[in-house]
Amino acid sequence: MWKIKYGTGAEDPYLYSTNNFVGRQIFEFDPDAGTPEERAEVEEARQNFYRNRYKVKPCGDHIWRLQMLRESNFKQTIPKVMIEDGEEATYEIADAAFRRSINFWSALQSPHGHWPAENAGVMFYIPPLVFCMYISGHLNIVFNEHHKREMLWYMYCHQNEDGGWGLHIEGPSMMMCTVLNYLAMRILGEGPDGGLDNACARARKWILDHGGAIGSGSWGKTWMAILGVYEWDGCNPMPPEFWFYPSAVPLHPSKMFCYCRLTFMPMSYFYGRKFVGPITPLISQLREEIYNQSYDEIQWSRMRHVCCEFDNYYPHGRVQRLLWDGVYYVGETLINTWPFNKIRKRAVQKAMDHIHYEDEHSRYITIGCVEKPLMMLACWADDPNGEYFKKHIPRVADYLWVAEDGITMQSFGSQSWDCSLAIQALLAGNINDEIAPVLKKAHEFIKHSQVREDLPDHLDHFRHISKGAWTFSDRDHGWQVSDCTAEGLKCCLLFANQSVELVGEPMEAECMYDAVNVIMSLQSKNGGVSGWEPTGAPKWLEWLNPVEFLEDLVIEY
Repeated sequence: MWKIKYGTGAEDPYLYSTNNFVGRQIFEFDPDAGTPEERAEVEEARQNFYRNRYKVKPCGDHIWRLQMLRESNFKQTIPKVMIEDGEEATYEIADAAFRRSINFWSALQSPHGHWPAENAGVMFYIPPLVFCMYISGHLNIVFNEHHKREMLWYMYCHQNEDGGWGLHIEGPSMMMCTVLNYLAMRILGEGPDGGLDNACARARKWILDHGGAIGSGSWGKTWMAILGVYEWDGCNPMPPEFWFYPSAVPLHPSKMFCYCRLTFMPMSYFYGRKFVGPITPLISQLREEIYNQSYDEIQWSRMRHVCCEFDNYYPHGRVQRLLWDGVYYVGETLINTWPFNKIRKRAVQKAMDHIHYEDEHSRYITIGCVEKPLMMLACWADDPNGEYFKKHIPRVADYLWVAEDGITMQSFGSQSWDCSLAIQALLAGNINDEIAPVLKKAHEFIKHSQVREDLPDHLDHFRHISKGAWTFSDRDHGWQVSDCTAEGLKCCLLFANQSVELVGEPMEAECMYDAVNVIMSLQSKNGGVSGWEPTGAPKWLEWLNPVEFLEDLVIEY
């Protein structure tokens, strides 16, 4: 059985933490865990999800919840309240329902004080991680048979009736996610016509019926080029020289939305090197499975602007296509000839230096799941036997989430965010005396999750201050978020007005001042507050958005 574990990692020489791994949550498979009845209960939850997968798309997080309720010996002692049509909802009825929910919710609290939860649902998260492990030769080292089975199960559970996969579990099929999931299934061991309910054959039919993999969105093409089932000539340029731009240039990295910046950082590294993983017999076979013509006959340079209608949510205009053509035919030709190729070599190294900085100061969690496999693989490509890649490996577990619909990759955890909102709901009930142990644990978690230091030389790496902030997940993640900081601060202020005997010692005033400083530093000229970093970049930069399937991606709002 799969089991959720908290705070592990101190014994691993390649893991380090700023707060002794408070908030860390990972899943491990224990072959000896559970009674036959408990295992049957889990299996029934899995099968029930699959039977109803087209009716109910999100999971119910049954795996960890069953474990937590079992370990806490939970017994619901408050009778269920039912209100008939036309019946008045009295105070007594509402109070009983509230207490019943608190009784249940308290049993699900982790030993660290937060409440675990899945933060996922996007269908292009897991495949790049599979590709990274396959290319680096670590697929069977990092993932055991149970990982692979549950990853495949997730793909089966969220495959649409037409055979494709959407951008997310509720979305209609699109080329990029269908191609990426098909490739991942094949790499995980399924044959061309394998998979539950002919999953592979149905997916391949959808791909070929809609024009083949050449219609994938740009991020899909990038990963296919890295994997070796697409050619870099079919990708629009992502020049690493971008990292040398002076700050006066409008499209300077410091003016970009942080997730956009940190996604294209490793992508530009791979593009600059035209990196391709090993061409194994499986890769050669896949090349002939996802296109409507022979791989060697495709005119790749003409594929750069091809995008399937289902992926083309934000179509590129003529001006943008002209820009990419200019960079492709003129800029790339020039930069790859002597002596300008020396600039390219320096730019590739500059991108790698930024990657190392981001890795080190997120404890190798990175900013999120899109960036994690890109940065991890970049470290391997730069030095297959280096320490940087080895430090990435144990943090893979921080992203994997197991539920009755299988294993997915979280965007990142939501520990701090969920805990702060749960605290406020609990305090609103005004029964603090009855739930003091729950509140005290949650209070300790919030205090230990605040970021306590700014990053060194943060301006050199386009980063903002973070001392005093709360992240969306845990302190080790390191990325300040304004609303998470506001909610965390609010909780600490509420607790400061409570009895120390009930909720523990209040947070130091200086730490609260630091939180206010972060929030105020992110206030925009219009009075609003941005999420991660200050605003200020011109809106017209969105015209250069290179991603077809997402809008408003380039700048911070």
